[in-house]
Amino acid sequence: MSDGKIYLRPLGFLYGPQAYAAMEDGLALPLAGGTTAFTSVELIEGAPKKSKAYMFSVPALSEAGDPDLRSRLNLVVQPRSPFAGLDLSRPALMGIVNVTPDSFSDGGLYDETEGAVAHAAELTKDGAAIVDIGGESTRPGSDTVVVDDELARVLPVLQGLKGTSAVISIDTRKAEVAKAAAKAGAKIFNDVSAFTYDPDSLQVAAETGLDVVLMHAQGEPKTMQDNPSYDDVVLEVFDYLEARIETCVAAGIAPSRIAADPGLGFGKTLEHNLALFANVSLFHGLGVPLLIGASRKQFIRGFGQAAEPKAREPGSYAAAIAAASQGAQLFRVHDVAGTRQALGVWRAAVFGSEN
Repeated sequence: MSDGKIYLRPLGFLYGPQAYAAMEDGLALPLAGGTTAFTSVELIEGAPKKSKAYMFSVPALSEAGDPDLRSRLNLVVQPRSPFAGLDLSRPALMGIVNVTPDSFSDGGLYDETEGAVAHAAELTKDGAAIVDIGGESTRPGSDTVVVDDELARVLPVLQGLKGTSAVISIDTRKAEVAKAAAKAGAKIFNDVSAFTYDPDSLQVAAETGLDVVLMHAQGEPKTMQDNPSYDDVVLEVFDYLEARIETCVAAGIAPSRIAADPGLGFGKTLEHNLALFANVSLFHGLGVPLLIGASRKQFIRGFGQAAEPKAREPGSYAAAIAAASQGAQLFRVHDVAGTRQALGVWRAAVFGSEN
């Protein structure tokens, strides 16, 4: 091995009985400790624009003695702890509740407390394990919302959700909002800036005990889609998330409380998003659960006449299946019922049963 950094991209996926048989024979390894197995890997060494890639079968990889390689492989295969109390052995859906007038898909539909609470209850009934409550749109071109306005939007909704069976997530970049949400019953702090927007967010996350979702974004929402640029989007997003995880752990947030989101559509072109999709499995090397948020996003429009966000649901289902096939555990979606059905059919097809 060289002195360069090592990345592992699991490939050759097997599911269900075939996965268990291959693992028992030493021909495959479990992906994030789940029911999906991989039989080969692409090993990438180096840095963006200076990397080299090699292919290895699992038996050949298992014989390698390089400590850096062993460490990265352990992160890929180790079982994931429950996230916010949720078992991740099956895909978990995070239903979106935008209490905003200007979100790209459903802005203005649920910006009143009663409507937002009812929508959250409907998403929960449809199978959402998590409901993600947000009071600030971070769509491309959006403006920042002041703290008081954001609190006025989300706190009444959080109060109205007391007793819900779903885990409550607060979608915010602001420490004060997250702290108030924790007091109101939220269990997850979902920050599209990965705690880089508000310098107090890291401390609030550590002190409240909230589980956290760290997302990658290039630039601010107002301008992030003006001219996104990367030397290697996959490795750069990986490195960013790895650094943010290390920062959280140093602040006292246990890895078991962290999930990572590559940030589809946040400072990325169509080509960048597709590269991330093709390499979802590489992000298991972060050692934490992976959340994918592709629902109704603009890049899906490139695959058909879908100017209106709701017309992008078929592409959203396909995106969820593509990520699930690579072992992603969490999915942030608008249509919980439809996504649940799509993932259920996919699982039944590849696993050979409804379980």
